[in-house]
Amino acid sequence: MPQVALRAKSGERRSQRAERRRPHTAGITQDVLRQGPIPRFAHSVLEYLAGIFLVVAPFLFNYKSGSTAVSIIAGVLLIFLAAVSDSPLGLVPQVPVGAHAVLDLLLSALFIAAPFIFTFSDESAPTAVFIAGGVVYLLISVGTRYLGKDESLRERRKVRRAGRRDRKQGEGDPLIEPPEFDPASRREDS
Repeated sequence: MPQVALRAKSGERRSQRAERRRPHTAGITQDVLRQGPIPRFAHSVLEYLAGIFLVVAPFLFNYKSGSTAVSIIAGVLLIFLAAVSDSPLGLVPQVPVGAHAVLDLLLSALFIAAPFIFTFSDESAPTAVFIAGGVVYLLISVGTRYLGKDESLRERRKVRRAGRRDRKQGEGDPLIEPPEFDPASRREDS
């Protein structure tokens, strides 16, 4: 009888150690990634729109040269992040959900600090756009539901790796050759 209790306690210790060793994405647990009121699709749309706004804003608000370059580069980076993320509107899903969440938080902090880092804080329009945009982007990032109720980061990682393995082995979708275009046969039909 005491051996059974000893085994149960040692099993508990092992599970506690495994729990401590379980990797987390910069302190962001899977529960946090499931809680927000903003769906991932809406987050993707907002990222593309924010990137476009950052590219267009220098021309709308007449920024000076330094802040214009920073705004355009920030907009292109935001569009690039949205395009390469594993999200509903991601064009090339390379950045996993956990990394995307961390990058969102880092970008929002960079947007808030950009007027002071790149020394255009004396210009009111770009400073207001970057600080307000950074705060809004931070709120959107915190409020996004990155994972569904049944999803986990581990399952998403397995699916992504299986897709890569299939492509390496040549089991992916085969490329379909486009049909030949023969202008001579078209003239004969008329």
